[in-house]
Amino acid sequence: MRMRKKKHCGERLESCAELWIKDPEALKGKWSELFNNSNPIHIEIGCGKGQFICTMAQNNPGINYIAIDVVPDVLVLALEKATGMGLKNVRFIIADAARLCDYFEFDEIKQIYLNFSDPWKKSRQAKRRLTHKNFLSVYKSLLKNGNLICFKTDNRALFEFSLNSFANENFKLQNITLDLHNSGFVGNVMTEYETKFAEAGMPIYRLEAKYIGWADSN
Repeated sequence: MRMRKKKHCGERLESCAELWIKDPEALKGKWSELFNNSNPIHIEIGCGKGQFICTMAQNNPGINYIAIDVVPDVLVLALEKATGMGLKNVRFIIADAARLCDYFEFDEIKQIYLNFSDPWKKSRQAKRRLTHKNFLSVYKSLLKNGNLICFKTDNRALFEFSLNSFANENFKLQNITLDLHNSGFVGNVMTEYETKFAEAGMPIYRLEAKYIGWADSN
């Protein structure tokens, strides 16, 4: 469902300027300097209204988080949530996932979260899925051997597509579940969508994909 335009979106973004990064290209290779520490950096691609990323940042002060969304009218809600919570270890950028290499250096990111990405259900739209091989190629150019992508969805077809896509692109799959909330998995943080799905009794599919394509330099 298309997000409605938010009134005064530009002004609201500006009011959260401390956490909103307008020029992420300028920070490529320098994100640790922005956070003023050497803590690991995790990113969420498609942050929605921010429930997941804000909870993660609150629960894990020793990790820096960067939330990405291509729609300003969505991102502004997440920004306002983080600002209201007084979070210091999270930043937000309006960006397309296809351009991640313009914003980050190799091994600058330690973990990627893909939560309830648009399934793009029609076969001709497969290239727009965030787990399509074209996007995985972008992620692989940034990830060091052993870095993780954590993926959750309510869409069985997208999950099956993603299983094959990760396997074909040198990712080792682990912690795969077809019913996350009844799996015994500890530490799950829900998104807004996930909360609704769980209340409706819908199964949530989850996996972790560990990149194994680079030779271990250690």
